Amino acid sequence: MAFVKNIFDKNFIEYASYVIRDRAIPDLEDGLKPVQRRILHTLFEVDDGYFQKVANVVGRTMKYHPHGDASIYGALVNLANKEIFIEKQGNFGNKFTGDGASAGRYIECRIHPMAKEFLVTNKAITHYIPNYDGRGEEPEVYRAKIPLALIMGAEGIAVGMSTKILPYNLKEVLEAEIKCLKGEKYEIYPDVFTGGLIDVSNYNDGNGKIVTRAKFDTSDEKKIVITELPVDTNAKSLLDSIDSAYKAGKIKISSVDNFTTDQCCIEIKLPRGVYANEIVPALYAYTDCEKTINCQMLVIKDNMPVAMTATEIIKYYAKKLTNIIKDELEFERGKLTDELHVRTLERIFVEERIYKKIEEQKTAEDVKKAVIKGFVPFKNELVREISDDDIEHLLQIPIRRISLFDINKNKDQVNAINARLKEIAKRLKNLTACAVEYLNGMIEKFAKYGDLERHTEVTTFTAVEVKKIVKRDLPLRYDDKGYLGTNVSGGTELIKVTPFDRIFFVRKSGLYMVCDVPQKLFVDSGMWYCNYADKEIINNVLFTIIYRDPKTKYCFIKRCRVPSWIMNRDYNFAPDGMEVLHVDTRVKFKFTLNYTKKPRVTKLTEEFKVGDFVEKGLKANGVRLANKEVDSVTVEAVNPELFKTE
Repeated sequence: MAFVKNIFDKNFIEYASYVIRDRAIPDLEDGLKPVQRRILHTLFEVDDGYFQKVANVVGRTMKYHPHGDASIYGALVNLANKEIFIEKQGNFGNKFTGDGASAGRYIECRIHPMAKEFLVTNKAITHYIPNYDGRGEEPEVYRAKIPLALIMGAEGIAVGMSTKILPYNLKEVLEAEIKCLKGEKYEIYPDVFTGGLIDVSNYNDGNGKIVTRAKFDTSDEKKIVITELPVDTNAKSLLDSIDSAYKAGKIKISSVDNFTTDQCCIEIKLPRGVYANEIVPALYAYTDCEKTINCQMLVIKDNMPVAMTATEIIKYYAKKLTNIIKDELEFERGKLTDELHVRTLERIFVEERIYKKIEEQKTAEDVKKAVIKGFVPFKNELVREISDDDIEHLLQIPIRRISLFDINKNKDQVNAINARLKEIAKRLKNLTACAVEYLNGMIEKFAKYGDLERHTEVTTFTAVEVKKIVKRDLPLRYDDKGYLGTNVSGGTELIKVTPFDRIFFVRKSGLYMVCDVPQKLFVDSGMWYCNYADKEIINNVLFTIIYRDPKTKYCFIKRCRVPSWIMNRDYNFAPDGMEVLHVDTRVKFKFTLNYTKKPRVTKLTEEFKVGDFVEKGLKANGVRLANKEVDSVTVEAVNPELFKTE
């Protein structure tokens, strides 16, 4: 068993790690999940400037992501609808209406030009690893220059953890990163294309919750027009929630017309006698016009899941951008240095006629020595030592090229290389300024491809609680069989309730309880009392309990209030083992004890006034009424206040 347990533990840990790292949680480095990264890698591979069939891209991606075409197709459509990675052609669905995309054979895509600028694909800078079968290479993670984890947003459920990152406005994120690089204060909040309103009072920088609402046009009091959708909602799901609320009788509407295309436009017409200001709170309470979304910024950082804030991610990317720019500049400097070295070698080789000295040599070794010897007088002009590869390059220069060699053109090229090297050296000393320049340039370029303005309005409002606006219109009934509830047929209607109310009732046995409004609950016949479990109501009720000791037949009276309780728990007014004869809520009334007939007992009845007895604590024992055995109690009149609300 221990062996089997160890196998299960090991396999489960491996499975959990796989789901967390390779399926559900995005990597902080590029904000992508593996399937998204592999789709982009495929698009970079097949990029020829033309659109590609999505079905073709999906098939090629399976070389790197062997999990079925459906998952790749869905991820590609979602990625394309972010509109910063993939250019699309055809029907990719509608984020406003909720309509899905066409089949992969009907739609086309290609890598977005901007993706080439903020994703580093240079293998000298980005680390590539073998794919699952070793037949190809894919990036372990892209080195992204902008905070894609925030711009894209993400949602995923792993084993024991989940992530929910709402998307942010691209321009605001880049501006926040610029402020971070400059040491200035910044503040960013989520933003989605569908607009709507959000309250970020409890957002906690990405690890709290937001309340989001639809935006209404109520200029016509007989009509409500939904002009913007809440976050994470489309017109279809919103209409479904409105329809459900209407069928449940929660809202009163006449008709609903959906005119949503590339903007939300849902028109709700109201019946006679109903006005917009009356229905708006109900729409917020009973439909998806208002939602609360819990957020958790969980990302993979350094191969481990880590919860971060939006501020921390901005700071991380600000530092990361300067490092990427440094690596790119150093890589470019290395290439230019090599090119400068080659240009210098070619100039000296041709200008000083070193190629003439190799004509007399008979062996390859002698040729090599002649070339090296020819460059000795010009050693100080060289960028670095001559290598075997350099010699091989010089020996492969065609005679035609040597005869047409343009010294002035060569000097211009060398001067241009030197000028760029000086510029690189200057930029390496001012990496922060380079990063700010890059981000400003990206904002300008992105503006050419789409709208960068904020769509979701940040405001403050209080979430509408259903309990506060629901009407008490459900009858709570009690029948002669002892059933209490809203689904009890016939019987007596006690009070009007809502599904969110709690009730306080006293059984025939003297037990009392507080519970949610039941649909049908057996409480026994002869229930003494029932009312709303509102402390202001119950605390004002003075209960009078007359109970009898079954052994001695002596009768006791107890007057008390109920200050507190625990839900769904039985409490007893009388001490354990006592028999409750009567429960009353009147402050003043009379009752008569009927004593047991015995030979020496001449007085068989005795009248009492409850006003003669003082109020005691709930846990106190009652006061004995007489030292005689009691058969029954007669109360002067039926309590008219029982079953009535205050």
